[in-house]
Amino acid sequence: MSRKGKLPISIPSGVEVKVNNGEISVKGPKGSLHGKIFPEIAVSIEGNEVHVQLTEEAKDAGNLHGLYRSLVQNMVTGAEKGFQTRLEMIGVGYRASVQGQLLDLQLGFSHPTKLPIPQGIQVEVAEKNTVIIVSGVDKQKVGQFAAIIRAMRPPEPYQGKGIRYAGEYVRRKDGKSASKK
Repeated sequence: MSRKGKLPISIPSGVEVKVNNGEISVKGPKGSLHGKIFPEIAVSIEGNEVHVQLTEEAKDAGNLHGLYRSLVQNMVTGAEKGFQTRLEMIGVGYRASVQGQLLDLQLGFSHPTKLPIPQGIQVEVAEKNTVIIVSGVDKQKVGQFAAIIRAMRPPEPYQGKGIRYAGEYVRRKDGKSASKK
């Protein structure tokens, strides 16, 4: 059994969790999420706690125990508080703007880069159009869209230009140096 999977998940006030026929739905102030549960994982609600257990015939599915507990925990946290990822753009002329359901990025290419914003994700641009804030209730969607944005121009190690997560450390390299005789 997973050490993480054994821990109960507390349900905060204002969040409603329902389990029926292998599906779990979580509804809270930030939004609602739905997910399927592996048939060999049993999810039960006792009071204001959610318990994730393995069924008796599924002892070989122990590797999914902690995974499903974390997925349910992320659903509860997302419905209550939501998730947010900040990205910083570093470089001359790098800027971003939101135009309807498109994120327009100026990244030094000869053409603008426009990304469609997925449904359920909110994108804001702050601080001189160089900080992008991606937020939503689904942790996987928020992280995936932030990774797509970062992949448009990842930080390069010589000058540090590019898009990076807030607080990300980019190891810098020395450029060419004159040979000494």
